[in-house]
Amino acid sequence: MALHATAFSFTGVSTSSKSSRSALLSLPRRCAVKATSQYPHSFPRCKIQGRALPSDNGLVEKDESSLVVCFGEMLIDFVPTTSGLSLAEAPAFKKAPGGAPANVAVGISRLGGSSAFIGKVGEDEFGYMLAEILKENNVNSDGMRFDPGARTALAFVTLRKDGEREFMFYRNPSADMLLQEDELDLELIRKAKVFHYGSISLITEPCKSAHIAAAKAAKDAGVILSYDPNLRLPLWPSAESAREGILSIWNTADIIKISEEEISFLTQGEDPYDDNVVRKLYHPNLKLLLVTEGPEGCRYYTKDFSGRVKGIKVDAVDTTGAGDAFVAGILSQLASDVSLLQDEGKLRDALSFANACGALTVMERGAIPALPTKEVVLNTLLKSVA
Repeated sequence: MALHATAFSFTGVSTSSKSSRSALLSLPRRCAVKATSQYPHSFPRCKIQGRALPSDNGLVEKDESSLVVCFGEMLIDFVPTTSGLSLAEAPAFKKAPGGAPANVAVGISRLGGSSAFIGKVGEDEFGYMLAEILKENNVNSDGMRFDPGARTALAFVTLRKDGEREFMFYRNPSADMLLQEDELDLELIRKAKVFHYGSISLITEPCKSAHIAAAKAAKDAGVILSYDPNLRLPLWPSAESAREGILSIWNTADIIKISEEEISFLTQGEDPYDDNVVRKLYHPNLKLLLVTEGPEGCRYYTKDFSGRVKGIKVDAVDTTGAGDAFVAGILSQLASDVSLLQDEGKLRDALSFANACGALTVMERGAIPALPTKEVVLNTLLKSVA
């Protein structure tokens, strides 16, 4: 997949009318937000009512003992309304919330699990909008911070006719890059069952140090570490720095999910379909290595067994967020039943569930808007075996 990027410094986002500004502002300015980058709790002066996912009895029931905390970036994806055109040719774009760790957090909550997001956005309309989206999806946002001096990150996504993507990022720097170690909610991290992260937060300081400190706090507390490198080559200074950065934390993860493309990149061109090549990436303390293959499904590797689980074929509209939906699917299952790491039958069932999550997500534009509920996933699985 070809990726492109540009350096761009922006000072604001204009709105053409009072009504459009109101539609964009999930949280109005009268909430009296201080000009500071750290908030002990999200929106201390604003009352926000989130639309939580109801249980069968109509009440929100989240098992905090199965909490998945997702760390990293949250941003706005601008997805063209017409596929198969370059960014310059696209007539219009759909604004969609995104960012891999945030996608996973929302995905888990939509599936009925318990999740939290830790990261930083700009103290701007887009930042407030993203925070409100977390609230609406019943994602714990106590670890979310706001930066008064940097904007929320933007990414323009070009869709080819087959739904595959090319990216152009606007972050110079964006707020997510500026999260500091002393802004971390360590209590939230330590009470997680799973701590999930990517590699984009390793690219620049101070976020890199915050990432390493957060992962160490989780590891020391006995939390399962889940790693999806989520390679975005244009964001790194060079291919070599990307490879070194991704591998620098490789051996600390308990679960790693990678794509075929990322295997080729990390092994410098070796065959991603060769099990011997994949096994080179399996470090001694790893509990589960997952390789996603798009519509073909996924492969899994543990110390004791390995195999393949077929995917569900659908007509792809936009593949943005498919891998994140897959991760949300498997982590939502794992957080409630860690024994699936030792039980191949349970693992295969969980991966079938995760494959369905990914397939359903590519059928709509944008990542978070397309993430499925547990009911939809289960109905899809029933239809696929009928």
